[in-house]
Amino acid sequence: MRVTASNIVWAINNLPRDREYNYPNAATKGRIVIHRILEPEGPIEFKRYDPNRGERLSDKKVETISSAMVSRLANAILEGKPVNVDRVFGASYNTRSVLQALLAHTPQFYMCKPGRIEQNGSNSRLKPGHKHMLFLPNEPHEPNKIFWKDVDLAISELAVPDVAYQGFAPDTLPVDREMNIEQQRRHAQIQIALVLIGNQLCFRTWVAANDRSIKYGDKTISQMDGVIDSLSNERILSGYADAVDAARLIDCIWFRNGRLMPAMLEVEHSTGVTSGLTRMKGFYDLGPALRDIRWTIVAPDEDREKVVREANRDQFKPLNTRFFPYSAVEELYSLCERRKPKGITDEFLDAFMEPCVH
Repeated sequence: MRVTASNIVWAINNLPRDREYNYPNAATKGRIVIHRILEPEGPIEFKRYDPNRGERLSDKKVETISSAMVSRLANAILEGKPVNVDRVFGASYNTRSVLQALLAHTPQFYMCKPGRIEQNGSNSRLKPGHKHMLFLPNEPHEPNKIFWKDVDLAISELAVPDVAYQGFAPDTLPVDREMNIEQQRRHAQIQIALVLIGNQLCFRTWVAANDRSIKYGDKTISQMDGVIDSLSNERILSGYADAVDAARLIDCIWFRNGRLMPAMLEVEHSTGVTSGLTRMKGFYDLGPALRDIRWTIVAPDEDREKVVREANRDQFKPLNTRFFPYSAVEELYSLCERRKPKGITDEFLDAFMEPCVH
């Protein structure tokens, strides 16, 4: 079962308002009181105080757990897999402990301390673990209380390499009134990652006509290995007079073997998802031979709810849209850069993309 921001907000919104909530760490004597919750995805407002220090609840200001913060935690939660909340937030956000504490009082979430595998050269040893949350939807506990679960699990602490991008020439980024310079840069970084993934997987990549002149390192995107020069030369499109025009502004399209299109991908960083879905649907409607494609929205992890909602609108349902979150793009990009996989099938992509249509 996939956890969403709506699931988290709904679960916390079902906690009684007439009580104070404690933290999982018994050494933390503070108390939390829910002030207000905005459904479906937050924010969550609360107050906290420590009576052991002589503090009074009435003197405390209302604090907020943002919708983005809720989404970030939701994207890290998988059924039966311990999640370290501090690591999710990189030890940032001083409200992360409150979010963890409130969620731990809901029936489907437990606290646990899996062992941790410490690697020292060629030697490893199992050491006592740090606190984690555990999502067990089929084993609900008594509500409004924190329960600790004994688990026979061990967490490897080997670090996953960071993804690194070269710099862009700012004056080559397209003018876009809907995105600021940082958003444009992030949009371009994800396109670059898609090009490099495609190249490693033996795909050739079309990049939208208005993005091809972006300069990345010492090359424009159009000069990168694996980027095709013209859609007109693609055999799969040759029987459809309008196909080239329909595909011209699609952010990325992967081609394989001259006759296959493993995926069509629209990167939606800040604009509405509808524009990308509309462009893909226009291409889809050109003919049945052009429909065996992964119609994919690539977007920040916290936009999952929006992508799923829009993909399930009646006019877009035939696309059977997939969601390719930024975190999965960069996970696959990192894998391709580090391991250089060979000989894998297109179905390999399905491990990184989530079907949206119910």
